This record gives sequence, structure tokens and C-alpha cells, in this order.
Amino acid sequence: MDLISEVIRTVRVGSAGARVIKQPSAGLRFAAFDGSGFHIITRGTCWLIGHDEPVALRPGDIVLTSSGAEHGLSQEPRALADIPLFELGAPPPAPEPAAFEFLCGAYRLDHGHAPQYLRALPDLIALSPDYDRHPELRSLIDLLLTDVSAARPGSGATRRALLDLVLVQVLRQWHERDTAAGWPEVAHPGIAAALREIHENPHRPWTVGRLSEVAEMPRTAFSRLFTTAVGRPPMSYLTGWRLGQAARLLRETDAALATIAPRVGYSTEFAFSAAFRREYGVSPGRFRSAPPTLTAADVH
Repeated sequence: MDLISEVIRTVRVGSAGARVIKQPSAGLRFAAFDGSGFHIITRGTCWLIGHDEPVALRPGDIVLTSSGAEHGLSQEPRALADIPLFELGAPPPAPEPAAFEFLCGAYRLDHGHAPQYLRALPDLIALSPDYDRHPELRSLIDLLLTDVSAARPGSGATRRALLDLVLVQVLRQWHERDTAAGWPEVAHPGIAAALREIHENPHRPWTVGRLSEVAEMPRTAFSRLFTTAVGRPPMSYLTGWRLGQAARLLRETDAALATIAPRVGYSTEFAFSAAFRREYGVSPGRFRSAPPTLTAADVH
């Protein structure tokens, strides 16, 4: 199963944005939020401050906030609580010269949560990419920097696409470096088969028993192994997947609710709407009409 592709499909239902931030030595602290994001250090050096030991960062290093954990960036190691909190929507300070600069990208899921695949990773991941081995990542970062620097026609589409591509590259490098650390294990053929059926045929009337038959495993053993591997029980994962696909259809198509409901496994529009509201906190109609993108000033 291509986990990275599923991550991208899931975060696309949220809003996305990017900006370049120039910072004084005091740095910035980012509050926890529902979503995922990354920082790319573009100039100067700084420290990643979380709830563990500070991590030194230099130009080109990337920080992945896999599930929106609280964190900070500062020129000197210091307690997280001592770093000034970034105020959402407020223009950041831009002293001359700045102590360090970074490109900030984020997917904010105002309704719902970061994908389970990302929540299974460490809260904060610092990477020092091998740009000689992966020159495409450098090219993507340069394109995103150029796109963020000036508002031009089509930037809403190009910025979202570039954010997706950068996130793909970051996840690939993490996965290559730490295959056995933190990434959900779905190599078991039975669990992989069940996930494939859920992903490709969410409309079918699945039960734990039927999924265990696909996995060719006893029901109890299947449920236990699925929950360990994926992080959620089978039916909970199925519900999340169905409604995630529904969210994507609501944002990307004009299909009626009566059309979407059976495509994602609900026999009636009423049942679908009730389940969607429980998962996302709003009705499908309100979710569809909500603005899909962030402005540059709204990142983090």
C-alpha cells in the first residue's frame, strides 16, 4: 500500500498555505494545531525547540511537524515556554538583519485530524536532506520560495501542488532513513489485503468478520493485529477512510450528497450526513462551502 499517497489525499481536504518568515533571536513558538506542516531553514542557523532536547538546524534542514505538535524555533537553546508565541494572522516581526529565515508550509484541518500515518510518526522530525542525491527536492523548494515571494495569477493552484510535492519528498526521505522507526507496519499480507479492499471498495458492507476473511485470519487475531499495525480498530479505520473520501469528493466535485453517500458505504443521505457530522463536526454542506485554502498570513 502506498502510504504517502494516502497521506497526501487526506491532507488535501484541509486548507494549505506557505510563507517565508524572518526572525529575531527570540524566535517563534507555534501552538499545537489540527494538521501537519514543515519548516525549511533558508538562511542562518537556529534550534528546534520541543519537549525533548533542542536540535541544531542549519540552512537546508527541514522540520516536519507531523501532527501539529507545539514547537518553537530559536537562535539559542531555551525553554519552549520562554519563546514568544506566534499569533495567528498577525504579521511576524521582520528585523534587519534577521537572525534566521525559514519557509513555513502547513495543512490545517479545521474539521478532522492529521492522518493516522502522520500521527504514528514522532511529533517533530528534523531532517538534513542529501540534496546531491535528491536534487529534485532542492528544485521544489526553490520553486515554492519563488511562488511565495510574489502573488501571481495561478499561485493558489501552484502553491498547493508544490506543498504536496515537498511533503512527498520529505516523507520519502524519512521513510528511507527510518523505515523501522515510527512508520506504521502494514507489510503483513493479510492486513495489507484488508486495507486494499477498504481503500478500493469503501462502498461494500464491510464488517470485521468479512475483512478478516479477506485477510485469511481468525477474526480476533485480525482485529488485534490490524489495530496494532494501523493504530485504529478495523471499523473505526473504515469509517475514517469512508468519510475522508467523502470530504475529498465534497471539496473536489459538485456531486450531490445522494450520489456521494452510496459511493462511500452509506445507504441513505441521512445516515451519511449524520456520520459526517460526528466525524468532522459540521454538516457536509457547510464543509463543502468552507474556504479550502489559507492566505499566506494564516500559515500556522
